Amino acid sequence: MERCVGCKTCQVACKQRNQLPIGINYRTVYTYETGQYPNARMYHFAATCNHCENPACVRSCPTGAMYKSEDDGTVQHDDGVCIGCQQCVNSCPYGVPRYLPDQNISGKCYACRDTREVDGSPTCVAACGQRAIEFGPLDELQAAHPEAVCDIAALPESSATGPSLLIQTKEAALEAAFKELRL
Repeated sequence: MERCVGCKTCQVACKQRNQLPIGINYRTVYTYETGQYPNARMYHFAATCNHCENPACVRSCPTGAMYKSEDDGTVQHDDGVCIGCQQCVNSCPYGVPRYLPDQNISGKCYACRDTREVDGSPTCVAACGQRAIEFGPLDELQAAHPEAVCDIAALPESSATGPSLLIQTKEAALEAAFKELRL
């Protein structure tokens, strides 16, 4: 977040990579404003699946289509098992899973598991010109960014799901009084 300029390159790269229809994104860049003139401040947050330690989407899925990978701890989705009930969509406090009406299934960020096996990084990470997004083992990221947080005012409290999320935050993102801007 500290480096994000809100260009949405990560969002577009993800959308293109996953061939998502208009109106559906697996990664969305949000812009927020805090304060008032002359002390107004703005920040951007590129949101996607947080690959939670205790994911609500996995707990709510009646078929096991949403599951946590034993290999790397990411939350994955099996399209072939999904029945399109949208329980995952409704249960995720971060609003990450999306219903894909043309396919009658839900979908979400899968951390570009197939891409990572080839080049080591998800598409959004590779696309970010500001290098504002990193991906890797959480303990390594925590060591590299000891001052990073997982709670900012615009996100739900992290204690419910334990998101695998670290944010190198701007001070404005910690302010409780914020509003989302549409750019």
